[in-house]
Amino acid sequence: MQNKIKKPIYVTQPFLPPLSEYMDILEGVWERGILTHNGPLVQQLEKELLEYLNIKKLVAVTSGTIALQLAIRALNLSGEIITTPFTWIATASAIMWENCIPVFADVQPDTFNIDPVKIEEKITDRTSAIMPVHVFSNPCDVVAIQKIADKYGLKIIYDAAHAMGVNYEGRSLLDYGDITATSFHATKIFQSGEGGACITDDQQLFERLRRLRFFGHDENKDIVDEGMNGKMTEVHAALGLASLKWLDNVLLDRREKYELYMHLLETCDFITFQKFPPDSYNYSYFPVLLDNEERLVTVTECLNKHNIYPRRYFYPALNMVNVISVRQHYPVAEDLASRILCLPLFYTLGKADIEYICSLIMEC
Repeated sequence: MQNKIKKPIYVTQPFLPPLSEYMDILEGVWERGILTHNGPLVQQLEKELLEYLNIKKLVAVTSGTIALQLAIRALNLSGEIITTPFTWIATASAIMWENCIPVFADVQPDTFNIDPVKIEEKITDRTSAIMPVHVFSNPCDVVAIQKIADKYGLKIIYDAAHAMGVNYEGRSLLDYGDITATSFHATKIFQSGEGGACITDDQQLFERLRRLRFFGHDENKDIVDEGMNGKMTEVHAALGLASLKWLDNVLLDRREKYELYMHLLETCDFITFQKFPPDSYNYSYFPVLLDNEERLVTVTECLNKHNIYPRRYFYPALNMVNVISVRQHYPVAEDLASRILCLPLFYTLGKADIEYICSLIMEC
């Protein structure tokens, strides 16, 4: 088969709203001369996100990683935080930056999410919180995790970096736990270039998160807390506002392309798929599990030769990363990491491109 792809196809590409719409919003920034410090566009973005998500309290910040760190700090956590080894490094590095210790619990082989049974096995008298991850936007077992947290008096911070636009059991998936942290990074389904948010129902936590993102200033500009610079800028908020108008279209487009992939690959005998609840997924990624790592390497090399670049996401499992001093064996996470491949999926990806990608995979 001859190469039909001239321009490289990467695993993802940011959705960009029409430039004219973004520029219209930016004109107000230039007129006001306000670029940061909880400007009017940041406030507007927070308000529109509250309405879109049907939640009560949201604090916009500079990134999803900062959102995790602020959540840890707002809850005054110390000691050990139980999380998953099958996630991006930011989950664990946020814990370490806040002088806490990441403790891993293995994951479920079908959902890719942290296994509640394994969480309970890892609890000690040093455990202060649980930080589950909604992997690829797939909801964790929030009911079981909450029961464990209540039983042992632990806090819950959800890493929902992937989970924008997902509803679960009649409410936004971002509305669970003591605090949920999400990301508006350029690769996410909703993006502001760089950005993120903390979501909570607790008024005191909400007020503290707002202080912490602005050097610990209160409403009177007095420094009353140990804060940091976690403020979102007006330029990023403008991109978020322009993007939010298109989010429903983006979600629908992703679902249609996800379903096309599934239709084309569901009979492939060396591929299996992540399991998730009906209508509780945002289709922001298309992960596939190959039957072994050798096959994964073969498929990847085949696609690369045709200018197509999927990603081994997440690889390796975090317990295998040198900067994290955890060398215990987590068989499910390690197995998933060795065989998982995320195929290209983004707004401007053509359906003909998906068909071509799938035909290459089937011939590998």
